Parts: sequence; structure tokens; C-alpha cells
Amino acid sequence: MRSKLFVPGTRPELFAKALGSAADGICIDLEDAVSEPRKDEARDIVRQLLQGGEAAASGKTLIVRVNAMDTPHFERDMAAVAQPGVHLINLPKPASAAHVCAAIDALERAELANGVRSPIGMLLNIETPSALRLASELALAHPRVKGLQLGLGDLFEPLGIARREPAAIQQAMFAVRIAAGEAGVYAYDSAFADIADAAGYRAEAMLARHLGFLGKTCIHPSQVAVANEVFRPTDEEIAHARKVVEATREADARGLGAYVVDGRMIDVPFVIRARAIVESARSLGLLND
Repeated sequence: MRSKLFVPGTRPELFAKALGSAADGICIDLEDAVSEPRKDEARDIVRQLLQGGEAAASGKTLIVRVNAMDTPHFERDMAAVAQPGVHLINLPKPASAAHVCAAIDALERAELANGVRSPIGMLLNIETPSALRLASELALAHPRVKGLQLGLGDLFEPLGIARREPAAIQQAMFAVRIAAGEAGVYAYDSAFADIADAAGYRAEAMLARHLGFLGKTCIHPSQVAVANEVFRPTDEEIAHARKVVEATREADARGLGAYVVDGRMIDVPFVIRARAIVESARSLGLLND
């Protein structure tokens, strides 16, 4: 999921366009993009979309961001949107591992009531100081947790940290990526609010990619193509990875633990990375074999 496009739950006129876009995933938002008086309306609109089957037939990763657990909307959100075809629930502001488990309990109840047979995963927002400190515990809280998503605006703005401060961004990204790595889940990058600054979006996406993030959030369709390009393995990376995978087969047959490919020493960590690149390229249709 290189790109994940946000769509407000109160904008049904945008649903078809989003589902037909080049984004790998669609996140329908019931939280920040929906004003308090329209929460019930948005919930009903999104329920109708999910029950209609059009979203599930799109082939995209379908995500719904619900309201936080400390709001009166959480339980009703979960009951409405835990529908067949939904892949992930995006949970804002998880406070503890117990908090995550309670959210998943609510998800399981909703799945049972709605006839969901394929378990829905959880994408946790890391957007508060405590969540950043506890990120690995949150990621390890339950097998349903599939990823951690960094929320730089929510994390930085209340603390007076400049949203575009490179040192702060890099440190937050690194912390989230390491926590996700400990739990064996993916890390997903934050939204970028300055829609007109395509170069800034690209630079932040490149940093995220270099730090091992899976993809980046898009709040406008114009950002989708940039995310898809940045998080696509390059032709050079794919070619080198294929050489590593092939050399590994030969080295295993000869009982070698370390060997050289394109002038670089290769051992187990590099093989793991090469296999991931090949698998990513194959999933994107970049390989014929």
C-alpha cells in the first residue's frame, strides 16, 4: 500500500472517484474530517457504501478511520463499519496495550453481528507523546495489529514543534519504524497538509521510504502519483535484488554463508531485504516471472 487516499465520510460524491483512482488504499474518515454535528450522518453514509459492495469490488485496501475510544462515537462507528470487505480499522490515539485490546474486542463483536468472516486488521495511529513512547507495546498488543501510522500534525503541533522540522520528523519516523520492526508489522507515514507543495511531499515521502516505511498518506488526489512513484522499488533495486536472490540459491547449494554480488558483501540481512524487494515488485506487476 504505497498510497492511502483519505476521503471524508460526509462526501459520498467523492467515493467513486477515490475508488477509481490510482491509490492503493482508500481511508474513509469518520474522525477529523467530520464535524461533530455530522457524525451520525457520516456513519450512515459509510455503512451504506460498505454494504453496497462497490468498495469491496474495487480491489483496493479498504480502511475506515473511526473516532477515538474516549468519544461517544466509537462503539457506534465500529458497529456500522466492521463490514465484509473492510481490511483495516484505523484507530486514533491508542493509549495503552489494554486500550488496543479493548478496541479489538469491540471490533470482534461488530464482526460477529455483521457476518464478517475474514478478520479485519487494526492500523494504530502514533500521534501522541505517550503513543510514541509506547509504540512497540501498542504494536505487540494483539495479532490483529497490522501496522503503525505516524501522525505528525497531532504529535507536533500541541508541543510547539514545527511540523516541517527535519530533525524532529526523522526522529519520530525512526522511533515508529523501529517499534513496528520489533512487532513485525509495517510502519506507515503521516499526512502532509501543504497540498500545493509537491516537492515538500516528495521529500518527506523519500525520507520515509529510506527509513523503511511502507507508504504515505494522501489527503489530495494530486499526492497519489508521488507516493506511488516514491514507494515503488526502482529498476536498479529490483535488478540487484534478483541477483542477490539467485546468488543466494547458489551459495546455499555450496554451503556459503557470505558472498559477493555487484561488489557488495551479502549475508542474511541483505537477503531478507532482497526478497522483500522482489516480492514487492512482483505484487506491483513489475516482474514477468
